[in-house]
Amino acid sequence: MASWAPAHVGTDAPALPPPLPLPRPRPRPRPRTRTQARPTPRRRAFGGVVWIVLFGVLLAGVVAVNVAVLQLNVRLDKLGTERVQLRADTARLRSQLSTAGATASIESQARTRLGLVPAATRSFIELPPR
Repeated sequence: MASWAPAHVGTDAPALPPPLPLPRPRPRPRPRTRTQARPTPRRRAFGGVVWIVLFGVLLAGVVAVNVAVLQLNVRLDKLGTERVQLRADTARLRSQLSTAGATASIESQARTRLGLVPAATRSFIELPPR
């Protein structure tokens, strides 16, 4: 049976030569790109100013929308308050109307204000046709 002992221990067999190193792959040539001139600091500053102005405009738009929503909410609150007041007025007027239309109320006002009394007997007059 074979064992994995070093070659110089107890055998007269010649030692194997060390393995050859693997060849290194050649690096791929990089594609040539055009060399662009670096942007000047002035151009970079201009780009920064553009972004600042853009964010400023967006922020102003957000503020304008929030102000418009706030104005609409204030107006809606006023209209809601007015609606509640109008419903209360309507209920009060309906109550007054039903009270004023009651027969007992009408009779008492006729007696006190106008001095009228109820008729003892009812009589009808029939008019001849024309």
